[in-house]
Amino acid sequence: MSMAEPTLFEKILSGEIPGNFICRGEGWASFLDVFPRSEGHTLVVLQNPSQRLAGLSDEDLMKLFSGVKQTQSVLSNYFHTSDFTITIHDGPLAGQEIPHVHVHVIPRISGDGGRALPAMFPNAQPPNPPDFISLANLCTAIKEASE
Repeated sequence: MSMAEPTLFEKILSGEIPGNFICRGEGWASFLDVFPRSEGHTLVVLQNPSQRLAGLSDEDLMKLFSGVKQTQSVLSNYFHTSDFTITIHDGPLAGQEIPHVHVHVIPRISGDGGRALPAMFPNAQPPNPPDFISLANLCTAIKEASE
């Protein structure tokens, strides 16, 4: 029986590949992204190499978001901001490039050139005003599919 190849993040966490660690906690670490979208772009990564959020235990989820919170605190002190873009790409179709759950924590400062969620879907044309009937129907269908 062969073991799966460790993910890039497992190699960084183990020290096989160098990482610029911002902070560490029980079962997680955060380090600067090597392809930052802006200065301070940091990844929070669990030691558990699960690819998807659905594969994490409640305990791992608590560890992950404890790491996000602690990382924000450290970055806040340096960047003098309390504003962050927090992003998770959960699976390849969502833009996940490394098959290991991780959270992008990006400090936001005035004039940083970053944009909001609509920039991820530039061709979307959400109804204006909102279509509350269609939303209610979709919500009902989603719930019924889970029963």
